[in-house]
Amino acid sequence: MARLQRSAPAGIPVHLLQRGNNRQACFINNGDYAAYLWWLREYSEKYQVEIHCWALLENHIHLLCTPQLEGGLSSMIQALGRQYVRYFNRRHQRTGTLWEGRYRSCMVQPERYLLEVCRYIELNPARLKSPANPADYNWSSYQNNALGKPSALCRPHAEYLKQGESKAERTAGYRELCAQSPSTKELKEIRDSINKGLAFGDESFKMELEKVTGRRVRALKSGRPFGWRKQK
Repeated sequence: MARLQRSAPAGIPVHLLQRGNNRQACFINNGDYAAYLWWLREYSEKYQVEIHCWALLENHIHLLCTPQLEGGLSSMIQALGRQYVRYFNRRHQRTGTLWEGRYRSCMVQPERYLLEVCRYIELNPARLKSPANPADYNWSSYQNNALGKPSALCRPHAEYLKQGESKAERTAGYRELCAQSPSTKELKEIRDSINKGLAFGDESFKMELEKVTGRRVRALKSGRPFGWRKQK
């Protein structure tokens, strides 16, 4: 099945997933994680992409971000990928590709859905048991969004800011959200959306995106289309 053409209109949040080639490690030590985040900040500023949350795992990354310019997200990921691969190959004395083809992405409806994706991303290390407490993991934005740790990279989305008037209220509200385990249905919907390149949101949001982008963002119905059988 052909993959859907990607689209990232300005102002629409995007959940992005990129894996190491053949699921090999793309981070080996703390210096690798720190280098990636350094260049993520540099290129997100250059291409005007706001980074709301992230989780860097040994063999893949998750980002939730909002491009402010059309084409900004692709430009950021391409520049970041090239820079990081050069660094990684030189540091670890290797050659060849590092990433698994093109990255995967899906657009996210801000209202009701964006914070669910934030929670999914930042709890990803805990789901993998490395470590079980997300506050103990240094390479995600949980410490920024849930504990208030200062960050030059993290740009809180307006939906996050609605958690409270003060920083203390917002972090407390977000911790309360993260303490609630997402349902199996929610996890499946988020995973299906990112893996299939579909939008994550309600039907009206998806219909509006299809009008704006001219591409399908909803799953096709299973089975043969109505009227497929030719009349004899």
